Amino acid sequence: MRYPVGKRMAVEHAADWPKTAWNIARLVGAASVSLSRAGRKRDTARLHDLERRWARRAVNRLGVDLALEGIEHIDENQAYVVAPLHEGFVDVAALFHLPLDLTFVARAELADWPLLGRCLRDTGQIIVDPETASAALRAMRTEAHIVTATGGSVVVFSQGSILGIEIAFQQGADWLAKQLDIPILPVVLAGGHRVWEWPYSPVVRYGEPVYLEALPPVAPGELVALSSEIRRRALNNGHADPRRFDPDRDGYWDGYAYEIDGAFPELAARVATHRTSLTTVA
Repeated sequence: MRYPVGKRMAVEHAADWPKTAWNIARLVGAASVSLSRAGRKRDTARLHDLERRWARRAVNRLGVDLALEGIEHIDENQAYVVAPLHEGFVDVAALFHLPLDLTFVARAELADWPLLGRCLRDTGQIIVDPETASAALRAMRTEAHIVTATGGSVVVFSQGSILGIEIAFQQGADWLAKQLDIPILPVVLAGGHRVWEWPYSPVVRYGEPVYLEALPPVAPGELVALSSEIRRRALNNGHADPRRFDPDRDGYWDGYAYEIDGAFPELAARVATHRTSLTTVA
């Protein structure tokens, strides 16, 4: 199963349409051209500078109330596998506020988006299809090695999903950090789902709070064991609420690879019952 290609945005108030149209033109259209140009020229210093500038503009234009914590845990001269929670596209803008040169591991279906897909390829983001398992891991390892060998850091979203806080952590970040022999930087993220609710809704909102906290780095293999603490911080950060997965509202995403963490037994049971019913019908 693949996420739908996004082609629509909506606003809650008609008065927001003019600035939303302008922001789309500047933050999506013009920015993607500049980023793609720098990427094609392999001008990495220019590219990372443009990415940080874009992130600041995106946060400012959307009026995001971004709370940043834990930056003191980051060694700017160290390459990391950065392992954040994930709720939506604004998470990328938040992460570009970290004092690191970032390259993202992105799901293959995002390459289907006309402007975004070209920008992802031109800027050297690592595009993988998680449903291909071993092939995706091999591609991720090869490209991530190139990035980290020159001092960059690679972002691997811990859950591989934007369904909600209840989704279990995957092994990808731990596996990649072991392969590269570099530490993992765990990152708590919450609130981004409210800024643009894609793929559940096209609504764009202004002035929403987003919380980012960098935790102390951990050794390869320790991220999944830390997942309970990362969730606890997301659920109790006091600034922005994390996204919660509700199958009655969001659907069950049949055919899309995810598991519910054992910390949420009632939800895990609901998903298991649903999947059993599909097997029975088949």
